[in-house]
Amino acid sequence: MPDALPNAPVVDRGPTSPEPPSEILTAESRNILTLSAHYISLRLGWIFKTETVIMPAFMDAISGAGWLRGCLPVVNRICSSLPPLFYAPQLKGTRRKKVILSVATFAMAIPFVVLAATWWRVGQPGIGLAAELPGWLPALFLACYGVVFVATGVQRLAWATVQGKLIRDNRRGRLLAVSGLLGSIISVTAVLLLIPGWLERPDHGFGWIFLMTAAGFVVAGSLVWLVIEPPDADTTTPRRRPGQLLLEAWDLFSSNRSFRRIACVAMLFISIQLAFPHFQTLGREMLGDEQRESGSYLMHWVVAQNIGFGVCTFLFGWLADFFGNRVVIRTQILLLASVPLVALWLGSLADNSGSGFYWITFSLLGLTPLTFRTINNYVLELAPPSEHPRYIATLNLAMTAPFFASPVVGWMVDRYGFEPIFVLVSIVVACGALLTFGMAEPRLDEHLEESSPVDPSPTVE
Repeated sequence: MPDALPNAPVVDRGPTSPEPPSEILTAESRNILTLSAHYISLRLGWIFKTETVIMPAFMDAISGAGWLRGCLPVVNRICSSLPPLFYAPQLKGTRRKKVILSVATFAMAIPFVVLAATWWRVGQPGIGLAAELPGWLPALFLACYGVVFVATGVQRLAWATVQGKLIRDNRRGRLLAVSGLLGSIISVTAVLLLIPGWLERPDHGFGWIFLMTAAGFVVAGSLVWLVIEPPDADTTTPRRRPGQLLLEAWDLFSSNRSFRRIACVAMLFISIQLAFPHFQTLGREMLGDEQRESGSYLMHWVVAQNIGFGVCTFLFGWLADFFGNRVVIRTQILLLASVPLVALWLGSLADNSGSGFYWITFSLLGLTPLTFRTINNYVLELAPPSEHPRYIATLNLAMTAPFFASPVVGWMVDRYGFEPIFVLVSIVVACGALLTFGMAEPRLDEHLEESSPVDPSPTVE
């Protein structure tokens, strides 16, 4: 079936996507601008904790063990998947979803304040000599990292729900495009102005980096209050035990063929994150001692990743509005499947000549958060509006499965090297792209089979 839409960007809204109420349509343009400002501020904070660069570098500074680096993706996914699933029914019954979006964004800032204060107290000038640092520091870091992603998981769930409630299907791509491009420009500018001076400090400035992350999240949480959101009608959400919520998630996955297809695509795609902590380790091995000491390579890689994210977001955001999300997801995943192979090829060049071009790896990795959000937008189109929290939470839970292998991947990288692991990850991600050929396209009125709602649907008053 064709991917191009004959009447794009006009959307054929099926029975699962009714026309929004007039008060939502009237405020839609303002809400796009406000949500864009929120996302730009979020990007500003996020760039200073980039998962492929800063977090693994900090873990290497306090403990160089590969299996500990491998714990980062596990903590990331478990903490960002299970709490949103358990909270989804409460979010569905909340009259104004923006309140939860704001509170969750504020909560993301707290662990970084703790890390900044701790690093200023115990950080050593001889950064990288883990023996000089307290033995409890890796445990504290992992605990804070987990709290960050509990809040991040709820924030992403609330973001998708607010977006699904207030922004129509065929305008979500431009929200992603504008906020992603402007967010990357502002974030990269901030990095270029601030990071060089911080990296030259004896402790590599991790305290200031974490404090800047917290500041970006606080601003983002404050901006949410400018969103115009009509309250949903009062509903009674029955309390359900975690086990029951897990069974309901399994029922959605097992009984709904179209949802199961996109969930499997997402599980295969997200496997790219198993290699995240190891990309910067491979790149650092290609550098000379002087380059490693300066730490400037971290700034270059962070900038490359965020420029890649901004450019791709602008391009793919508009393409998604015009062609639909299916073909965009397929293209994004195919590009991501090439990243481990590109990294290995650059690492294999003679005399480490590939080090000057290793930024290409991180530029392509900028597609990862973009693909995640594109998949979320796809599910928002396919799912009944009242069930958005349930579908998004179940999707996030499904994406947790590959991450249980992450510590093993870290151990295998230490034992066998990068080549076999990176090739395997590339193959797994490519399989996700192949699965997209069986996905439905809601812009062609190919909607999900409706699953029975688990409690009464809220309606706008």
